[in-house]
Amino acid sequence: MPESNDTGRAVPRGRLARLGRLGGVAGGIAGSAALRGAGDLARGRRPGLSDLVLTPANAARVASELARMRGAAMKLGQLLSMEAGDILPPEIAAVFDRLRDQADFMPPRQLDRVLAANWGADWRGRFARFEVRPVAAASIGQVHRARTRDGRDLAVKVQYPGVRDSIGSDLRNLGALIRVARVLPEGVDLDILLDEARAQLLAEADYEAEAENLRQMGTLLADDPGFAVPRVHADLTTRDVLAMDFMPGTPLEALAGDAPQSLRDDLAGRLLRLACHEVFGFELVQTDPNFANYRFDPETGAIVLLDFGATQRFTPERVAVFRQLLQAARDGGRDRLAAAMRAAGYLSDGTPDALRETLIDMARMASAPLRATGSFDFARSDLIARMHRAGLALGRTPQGAPVPPTDALLLQRKAAGLYLLACRLGARVDLDAIMAPYAMPDDPRACAPAPRGV
Repeated sequence: MPESNDTGRAVPRGRLARLGRLGGVAGGIAGSAALRGAGDLARGRRPGLSDLVLTPANAARVASELARMRGAAMKLGQLLSMEAGDILPPEIAAVFDRLRDQADFMPPRQLDRVLAANWGADWRGRFARFEVRPVAAASIGQVHRARTRDGRDLAVKVQYPGVRDSIGSDLRNLGALIRVARVLPEGVDLDILLDEARAQLLAEADYEAEAENLRQMGTLLADDPGFAVPRVHADLTTRDVLAMDFMPGTPLEALAGDAPQSLRDDLAGRLLRLACHEVFGFELVQTDPNFANYRFDPETGAIVLLDFGATQRFTPERVAVFRQLLQAARDGGRDRLAAAMRAAGYLSDGTPDALRETLIDMARMASAPLRATGSFDFARSDLIARMHRAGLALGRTPQGAPVPPTDALLLQRKAAGLYLLACRLGARVDLDAIMAPYAMPDDPRACAPAPRGV
């Protein structure tokens, strides 16, 4: 979860209030476009519509309002940053990128009302210390440090009021606003981003479900010293408040500059191995690869895993399909890869021949690191840029890109997020050594359960 900024502003509640905020942004964009267009005409220049609305100032208006509204609004802005950032103009991408780093937080009075509704009016009596200013704030809620009277050091995640009830209406209104603002260039499928935001928000807005995910993942990794998962404190956890151990640590991406190469290699390798084991061993995958979800505890050497709101369970049948896809990706043969993509849902009987070949080409490009000999140097790879160019070209074709099943999309996003994190760390990792045990046709539970020690 990103660090909070210096702004404390109440979360708008109610459909009309939230719609009014977006309407104000749309009106401001229209006004600025008219003024800019008049100025260009006065100077003898005939501007296009995209020149008038696709501007850093308009992107800043949209991003600022997303940060204020939080919930579905901010989640969509974060997805724009993560999934479309490389194909937005740099000055506009930089505006949206800030949504991953900071969020407005609730003022104390609104926070008090939320906690009183969940813990009772006398909730302060349970704590020796409760820091009203949050240590982090994001799209769904904000995190506070606290110490109970019985000596427990906690991180308390508090959900913004009205977020759960506003998901559907927010996304409909936001889709319309972003299309009017023309923040996205041609070729970016906004509907897919809206669907992803909706799925993530519905999962993340239930803190009781997230608490169960935390418990389960903590049990699965209990014997692995390479990872640490916060314990849940059930007496203070509700659907809107999640209380867990406070766990110190350094954001993993902050190690990119000064940490030894060997440590950065080890951390990236551990996370990639864990991701494989989540799919093929646990059949339980944390599907939000936000960099803020990973921290490093220098005292124990463990990677602290945070935020299990977006967690997907997989059936053994789908795990077998994804194992087939991993095997084919490592093999690299077109026919075998096509068969595996068909089983996973990337191809179908109705896929045109030309599109089929393009999708296979893209899959071979994306999986090339799995066929590398020795350590793969993430810092020297231009794969992400090449994949974005290929994706943008595909989006501009008449048929566009087909949408695979949701579970395949979630794994695709998880893999892309970990790849980006490994690039940020400048890691060098022997991917073949990591993937080989999980590509074997044996029972996935036969794989070594300790990701750090494999």
